[in-house]
Amino acid sequence: MKAIDNKELILALEELENERGIKKQYMLEAIEAALLTAYKRNFDALDNVKVVMDKQTGATYVYSIKEVVEKANDSAQEINLEDARKINKTLDLGDKVEVEIVPKDFGRIAAQTAKQVIIQKIREAERNVMFEEYSDKKGEIVSGIIQKADRGSVVVDLGKVEGIMPVKEQVPTEKYRVNDKIKAYVSEVQRGEKGSLQVIISRTNPDFVRKLLEFEIPEIYEGLIEIKSVSRDPGSRSKVAVYSQDKNIDPVGSCVGQRGIRIQNIINELNGEKIDVIEWSQDPSTFIAAALLPAKIMAVDIKEEEKFAQVIVPDEELSLAIGKAGQNARLAAKLTNWKIDIKSESQFREMLMQKENIQEDDDKIAEKAEKKEE
Repeated sequence: MKAIDNKELILALEELENERGIKKQYMLEAIEAALLTAYKRNFDALDNVKVVMDKQTGATYVYSIKEVVEKANDSAQEINLEDARKINKTLDLGDKVEVEIVPKDFGRIAAQTAKQVIIQKIREAERNVMFEEYSDKKGEIVSGIIQKADRGSVVVDLGKVEGIMPVKEQVPTEKYRVNDKIKAYVSEVQRGEKGSLQVIISRTNPDFVRKLLEFEIPEIYEGLIEIKSVSRDPGSRSKVAVYSQDKNIDPVGSCVGQRGIRIQNIINELNGEKIDVIEWSQDPSTFIAAALLPAKIMAVDIKEEEKFAQVIVPDEELSLAIGKAGQNARLAAKLTNWKIDIKSESQFREMLMQKENIQEDDDKIAEKAEKKEE
């Protein structure tokens, strides 16, 4: 029975595949499954029913799958051998045969069901396509226009989808206004309720700075300069450790650019956030000293097993080394992944004197104890 003979449907499905990437085969299988459910529901059919859609014309056929027997007792599930061989002469007892059914009014039901399911499956397929597309964008920078920025999360129009920037991903010092253009880092792509796509974007992620550098500086994009690590206090300051195996390349100078123009473009994108570009070193002492710039370092004493560094700075450099609210020391520790304790020269000398006094006291105690034993 041809319940649907709709070439326009097939053409529409082919157009969906070409324009939106929704596979025609996927849609046909979904429609067939929906039509089968509709038939069973409306005609109290058994499980031995099959719905097939012609992939060229859109014609729909309904079959009852029956077992070939000598004499049928259950016409819904069995067929006489004589009648079966009218369909196919090669059939024998125990074989299965598909018998076309002509149910009354199924054409109307099928058309209605197909329309509903097509709409539903198109939406699902579009969400899947979008999910795959934006999953590939995870870890990348996207641009959009702010749609909502009242309280809480900022909603950004990214073109095909909306990006959500939760409060924790927003820079405290930045103001977000509706219709402003904005760049952000795609930190997460996930499915929300009912399969909806959620693209979580961030302007606080340290990798946002990493990607901006990659975009702005060709040597990083081409792999000539490697970003070893990034630490960040969003809206205030970032530290970036860079390295190049090519001895002819100055990694710090290349990132900063002539008159600081390269790094200034990134600072502008970050609304004035300061960026310290530091040369990475395999030697922990050298790397830690560089990470604490702009402070001048006198000495770095490291304990490799504990990943602990004792840093000595001139008295006048102590506040600079620690930074406001401990920012410089904190960012240096994150950048190097070492615990860092900073002492001024005076503090260090005082600490040594205390140790010497304690040692002298211990020596005196030991000396008295020896005399008593004598």
